[in-house]
Amino acid sequence: MGETVRPDAPTSTPGRVQAVYLILLTGNTLAASFIWGVNTLFLLDAGLTNFEAFAANAFFSLGMLVFEVPTGVVADMWGRRVSYLLGTLTLATTTALYWLLWLWESPFWAWAVVSILLGLGFTFFSGATEAWLVDALDATGYTGSLEAVFGRATIVGSIAMLVGSVAGGVIAQWSDLGVPFLVRTGVLLVMFGVAAWLMRDLGFTPARDGHPLRATRRLLADSVHSGLGNPPVRWLMLASPFVTGVGFYAFYAMQPYLLELWGDEGAYSIAGLAAALLSAAGILGGWLAPRVRRRVRKRTSVVIAATAVSSLALVALWLTGSFWVAVAIVVVWGVSDAVAGPVRQAYLNDLIPSAQRATVLSFDSLLGSAGGVVVQPALGRSADVWGYPASLALSGLVQAIALPFLAASRRRGGDADTAGERGAEAAVQPEAPPATDAPEG
Repeated sequence: MGETVRPDAPTSTPGRVQAVYLILLTGNTLAASFIWGVNTLFLLDAGLTNFEAFAANAFFSLGMLVFEVPTGVVADMWGRRVSYLLGTLTLATTTALYWLLWLWESPFWAWAVVSILLGLGFTFFSGATEAWLVDALDATGYTGSLEAVFGRATIVGSIAMLVGSVAGGVIAQWSDLGVPFLVRTGVLLVMFGVAAWLMRDLGFTPARDGHPLRATRRLLADSVHSGLGNPPVRWLMLASPFVTGVGFYAFYAMQPYLLELWGDEGAYSIAGLAAALLSAAGILGGWLAPRVRRRVRKRTSVVIAATAVSSLALVALWLTGSFWVAVAIVVVWGVSDAVAGPVRQAYLNDLIPSAQRATVLSFDSLLGSAGGVVVQPALGRSADVWGYPASLALSGLVQAIALPFLAASRRRGGDADTAGERGAEAAVQPEAPPATDAPEG
């Protein structure tokens, strides 16, 4: 399946596959994180209100909602490599457009349109890169645990986020809020060249045969069967809107919240500290994830406990007026999310078949984006009315709604919930339904 694994290829062994994945992840995260520490301030500086700034972020989530499944189908029909390359070009272009909107002090509708296109760029990555990794690892005979791989990815991504977010804040402090966006554009163009050189589809054959419309419908039908039709996957996905929507809001709200506690609204490097703190928390959480998993029998136990702690941490931010206490709570929130992430990824990947992996993962991301569309502007409005501490506490309560869904997935998780090493002990993926051509309409 897929391309032949040549002994001299960049992805000929599990170690090389992981190295290429970490290089791609590092470049992507570094590029993205140059703006993460200053994004909310950038939007406010462009003349948007809190509501409009988070509404712009919601339109980004809307773009991900609309394009998640279509771009997942692109990855499953044309290959994960093609999807990744399209993502780098789309994101580079739309990031440059964001800078122009700021330069021109454009009206809100323009921010909404470009934010949707930014979401399109990220959807090319969301399912494809992770699907590429898991399939390539299986094709090259990997026998370790997925938690270990995703844990290392969390560590490496968090380091890249730490470097990028701090650098973005410092660059903005020394120049202006627009320069980090130009730096991001340049890094994305470099990553296009790197991916074109290193990335090859392994363990997977793109479904390019037949009529494109019929093939797309068939692939979507199979993916729904393997996603929403699979009870443990369904309940895990239904938890996504609450966890992901809150995650989007809380991440960006931390910037003005910490600035408010610090007492200097022009201290952009302090705004970058919010992203840097979460990067450091991600490094620790990524290191802890496989170690915690080895001591806990069920993956869902880890995810449920970490989600509960994360929710409580957000509520606790309402109770403090101290900058340094808030910093400590932010670290607890970040570590909890970072521990849950790799375990959830491993659990989900062991529940779905390879042929629909990218589309199902994209559908999971779609539901998370749906949460972002609703949650971000609502919580942004609550920040306008009651302030950031109250809005963060409210976000913790919203995230806690995910807990019953996670518990339902736990009840139906089966072998995937207790799986460890790949190979003989790996969970058996559900069998895909027989392929049938859907009629054209």
